[in-house]
Amino acid sequence: MPPTADNALASQLELAFEDNRLAAQLYGDFDQNLALIEQRLTVSATPRGNHVLLKGAASRVDQARRVLESLYAGLEEGRSMDIADVDAVIRMIETEDSQLTLPTLERKGKVRMAQIATRKSTIVARTPAQDAYMRAMERCELVFGTGPAGTGKTYLAVAHAASLLERGDINRIILSRPAVEAGERLGFLPGDMKEKVDPYLRPLYDALYDMMKPENVERCITSGIIEVAPLAFMRGRTLSNAVVILDEAQNTTSMQMKMFLTRLGENSKMIVTGDPSQVDLPRGEKSGLVEAVKLLDGVEGVHVSRFGDKDVVRHALVGRIVRAYEADTARRLAERDGDREGLARTLGAAPRS
Repeated sequence: MPPTADNALASQLELAFEDNRLAAQLYGDFDQNLALIEQRLTVSATPRGNHVLLKGAASRVDQARRVLESLYAGLEEGRSMDIADVDAVIRMIETEDSQLTLPTLERKGKVRMAQIATRKSTIVARTPAQDAYMRAMERCELVFGTGPAGTGKTYLAVAHAASLLERGDINRIILSRPAVEAGERLGFLPGDMKEKVDPYLRPLYDALYDMMKPENVERCITSGIIEVAPLAFMRGRTLSNAVVILDEAQNTTSMQMKMFLTRLGENSKMIVTGDPSQVDLPRGEKSGLVEAVKLLDGVEGVHVSRFGDKDVVRHALVGRIVRAYEADTARRLAERDGDREGLARTLGAAPRS
């Protein structure tokens, strides 16, 4: 280990895993999972059969231990594991130590992340924000998920809706999205209503097919159990015994958002997702999502989950792209407002090429 101040607390620990087959899965192909742990936690992880020798700063060795033990516990329960799952557990444990904001995490114990299970697959939270979002969808009638692309806002909302439908807790799923590109006037597009709005709802369909068998999805759409409803056609309805998902909500106007939210009926949940930094409304038009979050945050039965670039679970480059755009937006705002001090801070934080 290179000499650092923390090396005064350097330690080593040997872990043993009873099942050799599961230990091999834990290490990953060519020990890639151990390599990621070494890189992210700056420790040395050397496999010796079903034993792993950890060396490094005491705090980091302890984190690596908890990562490996949590992953191994998942394998013992029969869950599959890939490199993204390893990254997710590392994130959760680092957050547990630095913030301890989630009561669902057990300090110095095994990580218990929120899960959404359907007959086809089980989704496990990969970041603390996802964990809080998934738990909020279980307990709240109205949940907002805001943040950049790639954080799982829409995917997890659809997964939650599919799980409730399979459990019989609701009778239908309603998918909606503002068709800003066509100005909500969809009549000129060919086909029936479903075919007119399908291009806008493709991400929602993709998530449905991941959660349910294709033939079940098609049968539910045909029978109306899964309904595609353009936002413009929601007026006057009361939506009961359903999960209603509004995607790309940053492109709703204030009037559209109020109209949508007041459709909530008995035994229903609403999940509203969007990225306030990607508003496509005409210049000067206020985003209904931004306004609703400000007005309703803290209201009983409402939860707002805010995702950031650290919650991006797509390619690591996506997170860096999001940060670069956020830094540029902050710089432009500082220049516009003449905030010299803020501009200096922004330029200092901007990523270097």
